[in-house]
Amino acid sequence: QGKHTNLLSRDLGNWFFLGAIFTTADLAADQAEVDHCGTCRRCLDICPTDAFPAPFQLDARRCISYLTIEHAGPVDEELRPKLGNRIYGCDDCLAVCPWNKFAETARDARYAAKDDLDAPPLAELARLDDKAFRQKFAGSPIKRSGRNRFVRNVLYAIGNSGDQALKSTAAELIEDPDTAVADAARWAVMRLSAASDQD
Repeated sequence: QGKHTNLLSRDLGNWFFLGAIFTTADLAADQAEVDHCGTCRRCLDICPTDAFPAPFQLDARRCISYLTIEHAGPVDEELRPKLGNRIYGCDDCLAVCPWNKFAETARDARYAAKDDLDAPPLAELARLDDKAFRQKFAGSPIKRSGRNRFVRNVLYAIGNSGDQALKSTAAELIEDPDTAVADAARWAVMRLSAASDQD
């Protein structure tokens, strides 16, 4: 386990999926692994929300991956600016790990990003209703988050974008039936308005 609390392999880095085999076979236990992080703190220092109170400890309430994928309802206002443009997950702590120099690119095409999901316009994503969201993300892990959580995150990204052209898009969602989406829309409009006043 790395200091970022994720599994770490000297051969694979930390970009890999785990599989499991269930058996009744009597297998010898592997030798216990030792720490390979040394004095490195890259994963701890890069975290935008300071989600690591100490090495090998994660405060999930501050983790962007948790907040954008699992957390229902509004995100704490103190953390919203720190989400930046992250809509689904983060992985900054994984990306900076030096052991990734040994990682291999996945050969399975199903791991590759779909072309229409490579930096799609925020305005387009914010306007997705439940049906359009399900169609767009069918077969993608993003679908798991659901439309409301996803659009909430898009609105935080809009608020952080500084792009005044997106203010009207956010304003369209102030009366959204989902309270977290409506709250995020109000926050985005307020944040963009404040940014405009400073210009």
